[in-house]
Amino acid sequence: MVTKEQRRRQLAREKFERQQQRRTVEQSKARRRNSVIAAVVAVVVAAGATAYAAGGLDGKDKPKTDAAAGPSATTPSKAPDPCAKPGAGTPGKQQWKTEPAMSVDKSAKYTFTLQTTCGDIAVALDAAKASATVNSFKFLADKGFFDHSKCHRLTAEGIYVLQCGDPTGTGQGGPGYTIPDENLTALGKAGANGTVTYPAGTIAMANTGKPHTGGSQFFLVYKDSPLAPSYTPFGTIGADGMKVLQKIAAAGAAAPDAQQNTAPNATVVINKAVVKQS
Repeated sequence: MVTKEQRRRQLAREKFERQQQRRTVEQSKARRRNSVIAAVVAVVVAAGATAYAAGGLDGKDKPKTDAAAGPSATTPSKAPDPCAKPGAGTPGKQQWKTEPAMSVDKSAKYTFTLQTTCGDIAVALDAAKASATVNSFKFLADKGFFDHSKCHRLTAEGIYVLQCGDPTGTGQGGPGYTIPDENLTALGKAGANGTVTYPAGTIAMANTGKPHTGGSQFFLVYKDSPLAPSYTPFGTIGADGMKVLQKIAAAGAAAPDAQQNTAPNATVVINKAVVKQS
């Protein structure tokens, strides 16, 4: 007999799947629209006209967009903000067409440190088992891609994660390229319900729900969470970082926005992100 807890988790996963499907449809429409725009611009240029393109495409207009890591059915709360004001600066908008060339040493140890408004979160990265992911994060951190970006999503029902890594703050942004899935068997074989447990302290990649669609968005697990083994686990959060993460989680989350993101009540902004070889 299915318990209430099992049924609640099933409903949360089904809701997540519906959200993923809606986002895939929106992204397909955006790609078609951009194809038409590109064709019109090409005709204009061929005719000798001058055209100017202001800025890059938003992540929502890309098939490479990262999607949310899990359900958004988070109960709103009004806990006080435990975090400081963000430092001066705005998120970057730089995009790249292809993932960076491999430059990390797969046998070396790397630390990914998020200097947030709520405190530092240090993560030990697994370059041996998730080399493409670690390489991408070092590249993006070195470019300042994560600096001044908000962590846009906190879930506190079904799964328990804080999601970050999108400079647009919408859950639709990314770096312009995707990276392959890695290390998906690290957490064991999926059970009858199709999930494995992502333990508290795990950092993993978000994606669109399709294979090899990770970009820059990632999630930090603050409590054991059942998820399909589809999200690359690539590091472990340190003890001090877990205290910061628990503080953020304790402040709760706001009501869902138009993209079905439940923003943390805490003002979680990454002032600076750094990847260093240790």
